[in-house]
Amino acid sequence: MKSKITYIGLFICMALISSCSDFLEVENRNSVTDDVLWSEEQNADLFLNDMYNDLLPDANKVTQHLDQFSDNSDVGTNWMAGYANIGIAQITPENYPTGFSDVWDWEKAYKKIRKCNVFIKKVTESTLSDSYKQHRISEARFLRAFVYHWLWMTYGGVPLITVPLDNQNTDIPLENPRATAQETFDFIVSELGEVAPLLNETETGNNAGRATKGAALTLKGWCELYHASAQRNPANDIERWKTAAKTCKSVMEMGVYSLASDFDVLFMTNNNSESIFARQYGPDKGNNKEMHFGPPAIGSSRSGWGNFQPTQQLVDEFSMENGLPITDPASGYDPNNPYEGREKRFYATILYNGSKWRNEFEIMTQLGGNNSIDLGYSNDNTHTGYYARKRLNENKELSMFGNETSYENYMFFRYGEVLLNFAEAENEVNGPTKEVLDAINLVRTRNGNMPKVEDTFKSLNKESMREIIRRERRVELCFEDKRWWDIRRWEIADKLPDGSPGVMNVPLKGMLIEENNGTLTYTIVDVRDRKFLPKMYLMPLPQGAIDRNSVIAAQNGGVDNWVNGQNPGY
Repeated sequence: MKSKITYIGLFICMALISSCSDFLEVENRNSVTDDVLWSEEQNADLFLNDMYNDLLPDANKVTQHLDQFSDNSDVGTNWMAGYANIGIAQITPENYPTGFSDVWDWEKAYKKIRKCNVFIKKVTESTLSDSYKQHRISEARFLRAFVYHWLWMTYGGVPLITVPLDNQNTDIPLENPRATAQETFDFIVSELGEVAPLLNETETGNNAGRATKGAALTLKGWCELYHASAQRNPANDIERWKTAAKTCKSVMEMGVYSLASDFDVLFMTNNNSESIFARQYGPDKGNNKEMHFGPPAIGSSRSGWGNFQPTQQLVDEFSMENGLPITDPASGYDPNNPYEGREKRFYATILYNGSKWRNEFEIMTQLGGNNSIDLGYSNDNTHTGYYARKRLNENKELSMFGNETSYENYMFFRYGEVLLNFAEAENEVNGPTKEVLDAINLVRTRNGNMPKVEDTFKSLNKESMREIIRRERRVELCFEDKRWWDIRRWEIADKLPDGSPGVMNVPLKGMLIEENNGTLTYTIVDVRDRKFLPKMYLMPLPQGAIDRNSVIAAQNGGVDNWVNGQNPGY
């Protein structure tokens, strides 16, 4: 066992030479023995820092993001999971997507969990100071809960392993059963509730990016919101909504976070007042999201892959500047001039025909334009008639667009989402109270964005407020890998509450723009059909994981209705 830990320590030291987070930048010690690794705080930190490094190593270059799995974005090419697996319901225990940056990959997730368990065990047994133990073990427990929450949302119940498994220690079984979905949720929120008061309220300087009290409470509140939603709460137990609202409000009452004043630069300023927990990057340490997600053509140069391709369904959710949806006759929306008079977030999020990229290049998605719509998946151009602007740094030098130099953080959670989470939960409990309106209006009116909800909609009840909140979530959080989770927890992917086809069972739509004698015509077109089956609200457990675990393979029935350890329908 000692030789294995020595290898792990060596690997971490080597890996951290090219680390992309300030607090990960530590001196290379070439090799660290087991005894030394757990006897000095700086050495033990090497192990913990690598766990942070594992959370999302390639956020700025990942080609497949979760909005492509949803109704927010088309895929860049038809080999991607959002087309080849999710989009056509071809998901099996042998053929399933693993999420952006493999966030719910079964084997990789349990390797991360094992690292957390090793750290907790070794530091607990060490002679390090009690203050170090309390704080750093709390961080490790947070990271373990973070990995488990991805597994829980994806698979439901999973094996809960809290000690390092060792095939030479027969006292600890190597094969562990699946806990139920409820037991898995209970473990996650219990862990987060226990560690939250043990973590610092803020981490700055070289420690920016470490787990904080606010991060633990935000993750706890998000899991509670998921647990209260239709997929996990078919009886609509109101107490679950109350619990989620209370936790989210506790984050709001900390007084630590506030909305960034300008939505346009929110994602360009690392560790700003809105950031709660983020994957840290530093100068020249990130990857190139502009090249992966940006428009392919910039002037005469081809420098992007166009993997952010907003759908017409998403574009239509952005309100007009008067706050009304485009479907309202009083909104002033003109289908022959569809991009005029929209709310400010639209212009900060979407690249459309005639918009300026880098304040210099005009993006032409009309037929024959420099970034013309591609209806046949034959090149990297958009298939919907749109590209995304959000999260992309337009101030980079043009010559740098092909280099891996995007160092903006990837925010797992930000304060704007907490406000939306609270508003949703509180509305389900008490309807559109002043607290609900205040939370929504903070997001909605940021930087003079739009009028307040109550000034736009004169008659509000729980149902109408629910639709407003869901629209705000979709617009505010698009391209932040949130929509996939929302349409699943609300159970609107396969069918809507009225029985009509769900958002994933209608054609994905785009905008075909053609010019005739100087006049542009706008035609909404079907880009491709999609199919979502009810069983897909949970992913199948990998068949290999079941084959290697006879205990899971023997689990049948129960509250989660497993069949030979597998989720129903697979």
